[in-house]
Amino acid sequence: MNELSFNLADFLHEFEWKQELSMVTAEPSLLAARFQQGDVADAYLAATAEALARRLGHARPEWTEAPERYLTNPWFATPGPSMRACLLLESPAAFRQRNLFVSANALSVA
Repeated sequence: MNELSFNLADFLHEFEWKQELSMVTAEPSLLAARFQQGDVADAYLAATAEALARRLGHARPEWTEAPERYLTNPWFATPGPSMRACLLLESPAAFRQRNLFVSANALSVA
């Protein structure tokens, strides 16, 4: 997921600059079949799009509601039990509802 992380960081920088809803309304291709943890990437992209749309005061894009954009099993951004409680508390709603547990600053560009 390293390449995805770099691409997502680039996207977030551009989004912060443009602040355009159109940047999150186009549905990205599903990645589950393309690489290991592609299902996590699919859910993460949907959570990101939903969170950014809401930041702009809009409803989440329709594509983000597809069942394949949700994880069945929990995924934690930091492996191991030591940070799980923190991630459970901090995760933004768009991530939590998809069973993704990330830090509160997951969408920060700083």
